[in-house]
Amino acid sequence: MQINKNICASMKKTFIISLGGSILVPDDIDAVYLRAFAKLIKKWSEKQYRFFIIVGGGKTARAYQQAAATAGVLQDEDKDWLGIHATRLNAHLLRTVLRSITHPRILTEPEVREKISRPVCIGAGWRPGRSTDFMAVRLAILYGVDTIINLSNIDYVYTADPKKDKNAKPLNTISWKNLQKLVGKRWKPGMNAPFDPVATQEAQNVRLKLILANGKKLKNLEKIFLGQSFKGTVVE
Repeated sequence: MQINKNICASMKKTFIISLGGSILVPDDIDAVYLRAFAKLIKKWSEKQYRFFIIVGGGKTARAYQQAAATAGVLQDEDKDWLGIHATRLNAHLLRTVLRSITHPRILTEPEVREKISRPVCIGAGWRPGRSTDFMAVRLAILYGVDTIINLSNIDYVYTADPKKDKNAKPLNTISWKNLQKLVGKRWKPGMNAPFDPVATQEAQNVRLKLILANGKKLKNLEKIFLGQSFKGTVVE
């Protein structure tokens, strides 16, 4: 699959942002962060920057998945669907806040290119077996965007899980091949990894650039937009 490099040619700079649900909904909805993030996106859209923002499920997804598992046997497909609908609810929340500058429909189909006239598009989950990271990669391919920013609650990718390995070290850069070794090759609903394994393989195949950073640090995010030195991990 080839990236169409001409779709966003008229724009100053276009980014795909995979916004982790743990940032937007760590426990309850973080309305303070939501307001600050929306203000930032509005500011940069006025500077002719364009954004596709794919929203994760966060605590909303986990709450429904855990409730279903407690009430009965939960299949992976059903667990994925609960997560997908949670991402769509969160995406609609963000689209509502950014209504004046946002494409009117939430993108949930990564194989159908829509005509985009507004500076921001909001996306959500697609189908079972595919995460919002995968959706971000597919939209990057579909709309000719070469850089994905993955925002979570960590500053870097580490050599190992820092919660389990005290010797884990932060990485400023890592190759797609080595990231694949870290995350594995199979997607599991609710898995905790820096980036979805299936999305990793897809992004590597088309040589996308991935930046992983802490989504809470909005000044750091602005440095990424400007191409300045920032705190985070670059995957190429």
